[in-house]
Amino acid sequence: MAITLSASAANHVSQFIAKRGKGLGIRLGVKTSGCSGMAYKLEFVDAATDDDITFESNGVTVFTDAKSLAYLDGTELDYTKEGLNEGFKFNNPNVKNECGCGESFNV
Repeated sequence: MAITLSASAANHVSQFIAKRGKGLGIRLGVKTSGCSGMAYKLEFVDAATDDDITFESNGVTVFTDAKSLAYLDGTELDYTKEGLNEGFKFNNPNVKNECGCGESFNV
């Protein structure tokens, strides 16, 4: 069981945490939302909780919870630049379908 970050994503997260001046890592989770049923949540972590499951990837600590891990196990978070667009991309092997806008998914 693991969630990983590509070198590009880890570099972007590390730089952002440095600019913020604080942070332990990032939290990756899922929530019920969108037309396909689930959407990703991504936020910075300033304090860990007792329920956190953590992974270390390319020097960044990734936090998640047990419920989300069931949907995210094996996911790689990447950071891509395509033309004028840049952002995080979730490479999740558990996804069966995604909505047309790419904002939600189901497993």
